[in-house]
Amino acid sequence: MNPTSLGNPVVNIAIFAAFVVVTLAIVIRVSTGGKKRAGDFYTGGAQFSGRQNGFAIAGDYLSAASFLGIAGAVALYGYDGLLYSIGFLVAWLVALLLVAEPLRNTGRYTMADVLSFRMKQRPVRLAAAISTLLVSFFYLLAQMAGAGALVNLLLGVQGDTAQSIVIGIVGLLMIAYVLIGGMKGTTWVQMIKAILLVGGVLVMTIWVMALNGFDLGQVIQAAIDRANATQPGTGEKLIQPMGRYGTNKLGFISLSIALVLGAAGLPHVLMRFYTVPTAKEARRSVTWAIGLIGAFYLMTIVIGYGAAAMVGADAINALPGKANAAAPALAFALGGTVLLALIAGVAFATILAVVAGLTITASASLAHDIYNSVIKHGQATPAAEVRVARITVLVIGVLAIVGGIAAKSMNVAFLVSLAFAIAASANLPSILYSLYWRGFKTQGSVWSIYGGLISSLVLIIFSPAVSGMIGSTKPLSSAMFPNAHFAWFPLDNPALVSVPIGFFLGWLGSVLSKEDNTALSAEMEVRSMTGAGAHKALDH
Repeated sequence: MNPTSLGNPVVNIAIFAAFVVVTLAIVIRVSTGGKKRAGDFYTGGAQFSGRQNGFAIAGDYLSAASFLGIAGAVALYGYDGLLYSIGFLVAWLVALLLVAEPLRNTGRYTMADVLSFRMKQRPVRLAAAISTLLVSFFYLLAQMAGAGALVNLLLGVQGDTAQSIVIGIVGLLMIAYVLIGGMKGTTWVQMIKAILLVGGVLVMTIWVMALNGFDLGQVIQAAIDRANATQPGTGEKLIQPMGRYGTNKLGFISLSIALVLGAAGLPHVLMRFYTVPTAKEARRSVTWAIGLIGAFYLMTIVIGYGAAAMVGADAINALPGKANAAAPALAFALGGTVLLALIAGVAFATILAVVAGLTITASASLAHDIYNSVIKHGQATPAAEVRVARITVLVIGVLAIVGGIAAKSMNVAFLVSLAFAIAASANLPSILYSLYWRGFKTQGSVWSIYGGLISSLVLIIFSPAVSGMIGSTKPLSSAMFPNAHFAWFPLDNPALVSVPIGFFLGWLGSVLSKEDNTALSAEMEVRSMTGAGAHKALDH
């Protein structure tokens, strides 16, 4: 196996180019006409069926981290890697059971529609929009940086300049998808990507299982034997807990809180529920999404242990991207250049689809929540709002390209955890309070959003994820700045502290406020639980 690349880069690039051409053609085809209305640009006119939206939700949720990261974590760490699969799946259930349908029934286009429903509009919308933009931007950086990190392996491109060019191409394609298609085109890209991703993972799973008599126990035993053959005594660690996180159990708990609760506050996932016409279709989309996402995470178990058995930890760590190379390396071991090329195309399709979804969410938040609601006091015309959204797409695209180039050598997992920690700390407390507590007030919402936002950012800046601890002199290789030593917070992820701060400040600000929003609270409760009046909120 080539230690610097896998397969034939020309074939990989051809597969990726074919995907881009086909999906761009579909985006142009489905997006003709009717894009002047805000509803068409933000929600695709709320015309998608539950099944279509379920596939699109899966496409939005299953990012490159899900596909490449989890498979790599299982391959290298076994049992502890499975905890990522469980955490991401449970996170989805939390989002669906507590947030998804009430949010869709109450809002129109963005998360801020719900948070400001019974509050003073301007301060809450501004706070929610700032949080949405920050979460979206850091998640976007992680995807763009991931694209840069994978090009060496998948396309055989070498050097910083070449990686920067690839990141720029991904950014330009993202801008094209969103500007041409709006939410309708982006949703079709998400559906296609979900089918490709789940299909590709299914083929690899069946292939691995067939080679092992369709016995998962045999796959795991083969992984243990391979590890023991390379380094005696290490194989059994693949089925033992806390092999990866045993040194810092509080750190793992904090990361788990961020992953499980953060997904329910990710704006680009929540926005998908505004693309269906009725509550019934929203529930159908939930059913489809759970089936697809659940099956996907179960299959990553087979792929991870299959990579450990057929490729081996030493070979995976020798490849560029290390853990991220496990799934492509397994594809190469199974089906050679052709299967690898298909998986490479799926990996880039995954990145492309997720960044398009993030971009349209950020543009909707800035145009709808800041420009229309805060600056224009809700008086902007739909055409003007969409025009601002399109300009925002260009600005965000350029920033994402520049940021992705700057972050291409940074720890991608750190960037993802930052987005999840902010979402769990700043967004989720206000969302849950707004939907389920009549006593929630404007002051509580603002305090909760800004308090969760600031605390999570400060704690991450002064954590071992960024630098070594104060007083230490040894370089910390896992930190963003390995030779600096200004950290005083001991955990890589702040969620264990910042999420309770967000909930506490939401409660404190509300009980100290004398605002009376009883009537609107009752109306919101009826609408969120029953869907009464939801169609009026979605018309524009």
